[in-house]
Amino acid sequence: MKNADRTTTPTAGSRAPKQGRAKGQGQWALGHREPLNANEQFKKDDNPLNVRARILDRYQYTGFDSIDPNDLRGRFRWMGIYTQRKPGISGGQTAVLDPNELDDKYFMMRIRSDGGQLSGEQLRAIAEVSTTYARDTADVTDRQNIQLHWVRIEDVPAIWERIEAVGLSSLEACGDSPRVVLGSPVAGIAADEIVDGTPAIREIVRRYIGDPEFANLPRKFKSAVSGSPAMDVAHEVNDLSFLGVVHPEHGPGFDVWVGGGLSTNPMLAQRLGVWVPLEEVPDVWAAVISVFRDYGYRRLRNRARLKFLVADWGVERFREVVETEYLHRKLIDGPAPETPGPGFRDHLGVHAQRDGNFYVGFAPLVGRLNGTLLSKIADLADEYGTGRVRLTAEQKVLILDVAEDKVEALAGALEALDLQVRPSPFRRQTMACTGIEYCKLAIVETKGRAGALVRELERRIPEFTTPLTINMNGCPNSCARSQVADIGLKGVLVPGPDGEMVEGFQIHLGGSLGIDAGFGRKLRGLKVSSAELDDYVERVLRRYLAQRTEGERFAAWVVRADEADLA
Repeated sequence: MKNADRTTTPTAGSRAPKQGRAKGQGQWALGHREPLNANEQFKKDDNPLNVRARILDRYQYTGFDSIDPNDLRGRFRWMGIYTQRKPGISGGQTAVLDPNELDDKYFMMRIRSDGGQLSGEQLRAIAEVSTTYARDTADVTDRQNIQLHWVRIEDVPAIWERIEAVGLSSLEACGDSPRVVLGSPVAGIAADEIVDGTPAIREIVRRYIGDPEFANLPRKFKSAVSGSPAMDVAHEVNDLSFLGVVHPEHGPGFDVWVGGGLSTNPMLAQRLGVWVPLEEVPDVWAAVISVFRDYGYRRLRNRARLKFLVADWGVERFREVVETEYLHRKLIDGPAPETPGPGFRDHLGVHAQRDGNFYVGFAPLVGRLNGTLLSKIADLADEYGTGRVRLTAEQKVLILDVAEDKVEALAGALEALDLQVRPSPFRRQTMACTGIEYCKLAIVETKGRAGALVRELERRIPEFTTPLTINMNGCPNSCARSQVADIGLKGVLVPGPDGEMVEGFQIHLGGSLGIDAGFGRKLRGLKVSSAELDDYVERVLRRYLAQRTEGERFAAWVVRADEADLA
């Protein structure tokens, strides 16, 4: 076992915190070890990390039809692999069909890039895998992963061999495990950086990713480390985040936030009230994830995220358990970081680095790329920089280390690939999840629809220059963070002109991260069909332009707007 000297279970005789919920929630620390649902059972039957050996030794030879169902729809996720949706199945059948009827015989694969950091060599490896094994697909996700599709089980070992040769992995990119650790895409280069979190991210990955001790969590665990004052990792909706802050006595370090998450029960993260130096971040990360593992609710999957435990306990009790049962020491009280002002926190455009060079951020349309484009981006990163590339938590990309006299040439080369360095607000801040094209949970199409919306808004309202987030989800799970967007779009089915059910969206307005972070307004019954979406968004944005006060953000206007003006 890795790191056997650290505490991974509550100490003998330790006091269990008073519970806000009834006992019997499957909490290991309270003695409830018997699996209470099918997911807990298959994890108990065999550590999900063991499925790698079966892929290498058996499934690549015996094919899709030979895969055990608990591996196929369960443990494969720990290897970053999901079955993808069979083409031609409508959104109305998503919740009706059995999993085997929804499954195609191909897989989605997520490739981790913790901190969003990639070298040119790594980007070329992903590009090669995409074009050779994944039908030239590649999407940048809002978790700083690159996601491939159309992967066959027979090709998975070859893909692993290629990406692992350059230091990449798909390990625990999915599953009830510690997912990719988000990091500031300008870590180590930004002139205004408080502290570079890269060493902590690397140490977390080295110590704990693939550790059997953390391979059976109640649900997924999303974490982030950023020393940027821009707060550029969506810390408000992560299970655990470390944000750069300067302590008046101890200097630069990190403020800790816990318990964020979206989906059908959205909650914003809360400050733990502590200051943590860079070198202690991995230990505190391990302590928090250990609390989640041991005290997290395992009975119901829809209440198994860390946010429910934090909400029931409160941050004071959560901190107490972290300190007394896992760290065995007190943490230092710390100040809150300063919330950045209005504007963008995505690092797009041209910005100075601390070394005199520049980084150039650009916007693939709703995160959609392909292997061919990835190879061209790697070539540009080598030609104009040092090959270093970063992915953002908004489905965007940066090229680092560009000399000042090469900036405009690089921007022009990217624009020629429709990778815009100075995009409209619509292209800059619209995100979309995978949608019905590949996802078995989706109800509507998203990537193509969001891209079409961006282009139409650029044509209709070219004068619009205000920061504005539009996030489109294909189902209620909020993988594209619809509840915290200015305009959030959740896929639903709505009655069409002839009474038939057609693809549409439930509208959520005025959500935000950063200043006044919150979930905005969801107007009862406010839904539009996919065909009506362009007209609806244009109508609302024109009302905002007509009614806003000087400097008023869209989210602030939504709070005070008449309901009729939002319809």
